[in-house]
Amino acid sequence: MQIKETGFILFLENYEENVQFYTDTLELVVRERKEGLVKLDFGGSYLMVENNGISNKTEKNRSQNPTVIRIEVDDIEGTVRLLRDKDVQVEVHKFNWGTIGVLIDPEGNRIEIKEY
Repeated sequence: MQIKETGFILFLENYEENVQFYTDTLELVVRERKEGLVKLDFGGSYLMVENNGISNKTEKNRSQNPTVIRIEVDDIEGTVRLLRDKDVQVEVHKFNWGTIGVLIDPEGNRIEIKEY
């Protein structure tokens, strides 16, 4: 198998609200837009968000969504500050292997920011 690119698809109930979150708040660049889906640049791969998912008002548990979106950044403190300036709640957790910032998208999907 010769892999050209990798990516994943996230199905969203409140599609337009979440497209705005991923583009405006997380500043992911739109590569392609079609009816009901947007393909976003995701650091060497892509994140495609599509319509027809199921939303949750709080963080989805692992049976509802067994994945975590991980974004590695050069500056965790600066990234957390930037997100908080945009009124995004970020919980910072320090471990012996590194520090992560945890946030939840408007649908309840977990996102972790980690310093590279």
